[in-house]
Amino acid sequence: MPKGALMIQGTASDAGKSLITAGLCRLFTNRGLRVLPFKPQNMSNNAAITADGGEIGRAQALQARACRADPVSDMNPVLLKPESDKGSQVVVQGQVRASVSAVDYLSFRYSLMPSVMESFERLRARADLVLVEGAGSISEINLRDGDISNMGFAMRAGVPVVLAADIDRGGAIASIVGSWYLLPQGERPMLKGYIMNKFRGDYSVLAPAVEMIKSECGLQCFGVLQWFAGASKFPAEDSLALASKGLARAGSGGGRIKIYVLGLSRISNFDDFDPLAAEDDVELAYVKPGNAVPGDGDLVVIPGTKSTIGDLEFLRAQGWDVDIAAHLRRGGRVLGVCGGYQMLGREIADPHAVENPEPRTVPGLGLLDVTTVMERGKTLRRFTSLTKQGDEVTGYEIHMGSTSGPGTEKPMLTLDGVPEGAFSEDRLTFGCYIHGLFTSDSYRTRFLSIFRGEESRAEGGRYEAQIDAALDELASHVEKYLNTDELASIAGLNSR
Repeated sequence: MPKGALMIQGTASDAGKSLITAGLCRLFTNRGLRVLPFKPQNMSNNAAITADGGEIGRAQALQARACRADPVSDMNPVLLKPESDKGSQVVVQGQVRASVSAVDYLSFRYSLMPSVMESFERLRARADLVLVEGAGSISEINLRDGDISNMGFAMRAGVPVVLAADIDRGGAIASIVGSWYLLPQGERPMLKGYIMNKFRGDYSVLAPAVEMIKSECGLQCFGVLQWFAGASKFPAEDSLALASKGLARAGSGGGRIKIYVLGLSRISNFDDFDPLAAEDDVELAYVKPGNAVPGDGDLVVIPGTKSTIGDLEFLRAQGWDVDIAAHLRRGGRVLGVCGGYQMLGREIADPHAVENPEPRTVPGLGLLDVTTVMERGKTLRRFTSLTKQGDEVTGYEIHMGSTSGPGTEKPMLTLDGVPEGAFSEDRLTFGCYIHGLFTSDSYRTRFLSIFRGEESRAEGGRYEAQIDAALDELASHVEKYLNTDELASIAGLNSR
């Protein structure tokens, strides 16, 4: 069986690299190839737990799912998780390596290429085809020295590159030609062509531009990918994608149940709430910084965060603590997940300066009778368990710190007989560390019955089946609009 590799780079962030890669993953998997995804470096606070106990970007976990493969740490050997405007936690091959400033990372990354290549070669040994996703823009020439994300990796690994351009945002023609001109002469042969993404309209209007690009720099067009409406069904990779959607996701029904999720500055793993948003009678929206929490909500959610203490201070600066108190007085409910759960407690202690330059202890919101102590080690765990009510839940934990106190004697959940999380005395406030709860149809239905006033049961697997069906739709969409046989040939595979 032939082995191959192909890299999708972009003219800019959010050009559609992740989606195109996922579509190609499912397409070539459906053709009977053993396909695996790879992204040398990702920057995202949306992380997934892998089969080997590490963490990778959720986009690569989705791509692994598109390949019908279990996600492993090698699929995203370097993951940067922003902790502040100027620094990130660096996860290497699934495990925390360091926390560095943006300036220091420019020199730190020189040490990471061996790990990147080691992971890539392990995947290549297992696969017929490795589909590689770049990061950001191919033409960030200020970051070219020591690059492990884009052409630096492509040149080192000898992987041909196809460029993705977002025509919906405008300037796609200039960005394709400009990207080619900014590449050093020695790198240009690795760029084989481009894909025009997110097109809406009649191709005949665009056709002259394709000829002009060919004339200007010789790049081949591998297809014009029409806008794919089903993209909204997939988890957003980072908060920038949420911002482009107006920080809102809503169901298609009447919105009888209103859920507001606080748009924290370091929000993480916010795809936890996508299954809720997909319900016909749920309206789910993210509250933007600078806005008050609307007064008509049934549930206010404090989501996960990469910086619990920093985002607790951010929450208070927005006045959301006052809004939450008013919401509870009206009889509304409050849910905290992971970092949000920690914020609901009486205090958060950071004695080892895990999140802060110096050790400190700060008061929490005081809505749960628990306290949290930040610890140096990170909890990484995924599982499938049964709740006390018999609902099968597949979830994961990814957090720093441990939480204890009298509130845990009234747990939010009991998983395989083990208590998890806490309830307040009035049972209006609750929280836990578990991500992914709401992908379980039966648990989600039971949870929403609090607001529906009913105990109807959902059919098992509905939400997960929708994601899998959307991946098949994406693969068909990619096959319809792209010259996939030519892409396979460039990747080093025999045509179909």
